[in-house]
Amino acid sequence: MRSIAIMNQKGGVGKTTTAVNVSAALASTGQRVGLIDLDPQAHATLHFGLDPSPSVPSIYDVLVGQARLADVRHQVDENLWVVGSQLDLAAAELELAGVVGREVILRDKLAEDDQPFDYLFIDCPPSLGILTLNALAAAEEVFIPLQPHFLALHGLSKLLETIEVVARRLNGRLRLSGVILCMYDGGTRLAAEVSRDVDEFFRRTEDRKTPWAGAYTFQTRIRRNVRLAEAPSFGQSIFQYAPNSHGAEDYRSLAEEVLALGRRE
Repeated sequence: MRSIAIMNQKGGVGKTTTAVNVSAALASTGQRVGLIDLDPQAHATLHFGLDPSPSVPSIYDVLVGQARLADVRHQVDENLWVVGSQLDLAAAELELAGVVGREVILRDKLAEDDQPFDYLFIDCPPSLGILTLNALAAAEEVFIPLQPHFLALHGLSKLLETIEVVARRLNGRLRLSGVILCMYDGGTRLAAEVSRDVDEFFRRTEDRKTPWAGAYTFQTRIRRNVRLAEAPSFGQSIFQYAPNSHGAEDYRSLAEEVLALGRRE
């Protein structure tokens, strides 16, 4: 199983959109895919039409209570299962403050889970707190969605620093395997420059002993597309809502790259 945390401490960069639609695209190819919504905003949960209310068992009950992942998992499509989130998850950081090993609760719960997935995605919150640490301690890979502008490059260094600390202290298997350029406007010079800068950075560091050595910038660019923004309000992936849109085309292409990347490894 490939376990992949999708993270960025900045909101609004296409993180949840990527988690949802890459999961759906891979499931449509016959891969067994699980998605864990670890964001208290519960956007991935809503995206699949699930109820994020506190009365519905969720990842909160797994991290703070005694629930198993199997108890809170929902099948939302053929080959696709989702563990939903809820707003109470925002309090988990405080509730877990005195718990020994709070950074590895999710890893331990996954070790107890016997559902055979080909891919497991974890949609992280836009922060670098205890929830994101749980995701990084549990996953083997990280995908970082980036919006192609200057501030995104500035934030990338902080993300790499976090990945390096977690790899050194909590999870020696963790590595950054992919960067995804989202909300891409190919008609602007800035987008092309940022893409080139990201590629050049990873080329310069590919021989160093870091968790991002060999990181891959996906060739698929996720273009700006209004259908991607509309799909969550209908509780559908882009493939259900607008299967012929540019958004669907881009995420199909990205899923093919994810599969190819796995075959090379």
